[in-house]
Amino acid sequence: MIRILLADDHALVRNGVRLILEQQPDMQVVAEAADGAEVLALLRDVEVDLVVLDIAMPTMTGLQAAREITRRRNPPKILMLSMHDNEQYFFSALRLGASGYVLKSVVDEDLVGAVRAAVRGEAFVYPGAMGSLVRDYLDRIARGERVPETVLTPREDEVLKLVAEGRSTREIADLLSISVKTVEKHRSSILARLGMNDRTQLTRYAIRAGLIEP
Repeated sequence: MIRILLADDHALVRNGVRLILEQQPDMQVVAEAADGAEVLALLRDVEVDLVVLDIAMPTMTGLQAAREITRRRNPPKILMLSMHDNEQYFFSALRLGASGYVLKSVVDEDLVGAVRAAVRGEAFVYPGAMGSLVRDYLDRIARGERVPETVLTPREDEVLKLVAEGRSTREIADLLSISVKTVEKHRSSILARLGMNDRTQLTRYAIRAGLIEP
């Protein structure tokens, strides 16, 4: 059972998120909080696997709480919730140790997958942020700046370009007359050729190497 602490200053939001999570047979919300300070107090008494934090809360924000949580010995995993599609918030959350950033507008679609990714030790990178990383990479190439060494095939170049344009996997498949599975294979190959094993490494490397401006 994945034990979850849910924090949001709006009770209606908490109720909705709790309902989504507890529809899963292996997920249980064992505690709720209305601000970051309450989260830290609860963690002294309640053992959890994951903390879901709203970014904007009174008294202590989700980002401030995340900073304190990651200083603990054996801290739980952290997911951030936000109504803002904001890359600055996303990268700040990642730097503070969060495993992902879920937009409230699509919480019913993304939250369960994000929880499972976090528990597996992976990052949940929402599509808008992933597209931003790739666009930044392409922009640096266009400006002639130094980027990580990579050799992409012509087809991978096409897939990379379309991903950077914000195209979905299905749209890319249709435009290139290939299957969705082939698009996913090319995307995985691109990550591998950039020297990364997963999206977590790609995102953190991009921040560290200056490929993106948090």
